[in-house]
Amino acid sequence: MSQDNRRVLALAGGVGGAKLALGLSAVLPADALTVAVNTADDFEHLGLSISPDLDTVMYTLSGLANPETGWGRRDESWNAMAALEQLGGETWFRLGDKDLATHIERTRRLRAGETLSAVTRDLAQRLGIKCAVVPMTDSPVRTVVTADQGDLAFQDWFVRLRCEPAVRRIRFAGADKARANPALLDMVKLRGVVFCPSNPFVSVAPILAIPGVRMTLQQTRVPRVAVTPIVGGQAIKGPAAKMLAELGHDVSALGVARYYKGLIDGFVLDQADASLKAEIEGLGIKVHVADTMMHTDNDKRRLAAATLEFVDALARSLQHS
Repeated sequence: MSQDNRRVLALAGGVGGAKLALGLSAVLPADALTVAVNTADDFEHLGLSISPDLDTVMYTLSGLANPETGWGRRDESWNAMAALEQLGGETWFRLGDKDLATHIERTRRLRAGETLSAVTRDLAQRLGIKCAVVPMTDSPVRTVVTADQGDLAFQDWFVRLRCEPAVRRIRFAGADKARANPALLDMVKLRGVVFCPSNPFVSVAPILAIPGVRMTLQQTRVPRVAVTPIVGGQAIKGPAAKMLAELGHDVSALGVARYYKGLIDGFVLDQADASLKAEIEGLGIKVHVADTMMHTDNDKRRLAAATLEFVDALARSLQHS
């Protein structure tokens, strides 16, 4: 089997992860990419089962994502939210009319006994997505943010409170009892594992918290590469930089590399942070410097291709080590 036809496993969550997943889907055969998505952000709202990261990834891969926000659907309308507000309902978590259809159908099927994996597979196919998109688990796992005022459900902290409370600790309720999606434990015929430029603490860490996943990734001889979510000390999107600071990490790509030490062989560093290359390589992690900003679809494909070239280079060095 040629390298180009071997599977790539991408760990993703949120807008950054979805962007690189789109790039990977453009440069890989459809059957050579599996995107494993964080589901610890999932929650029930207005009686509906909401899976924010899964939806962001699916909408992005299907070309339906809102290009301005990166989440939600393009050309959205908000009639349901306006009517709900008039009736005194909760509108702090905005759900567009088209987006609501996804949540209604997911909720109906989950309550009928289908697994989240089965529902996601079918929704992705109906949206025209060719590669595999899988939830990290079919078990309920929920991110809990401990702040000064106590424990907060992730979406309360992230959306309702706009990330303002300082983060003291993060835990993943239910992770210890969850069963990993089989794709996360299957390292056979794998070309490499890509840690997308997602938030390390609330997008990637929940995946790693599922029993067996961290150990499998630590023990595999398959190249493992992380793409930085931090450029010039700032998060490309979301609260990653704020979390690095509040949880006691260096607010830089170096801080992210240290966080992933022992789990990755390589790190894709933005050219703006090229001065950090030596320090990261001092951790025993190979570094590839690239332009990691993904403003256009061409940018996404370019970064995906560069990341895969780095994966293949690491594979060759691992074979000779």
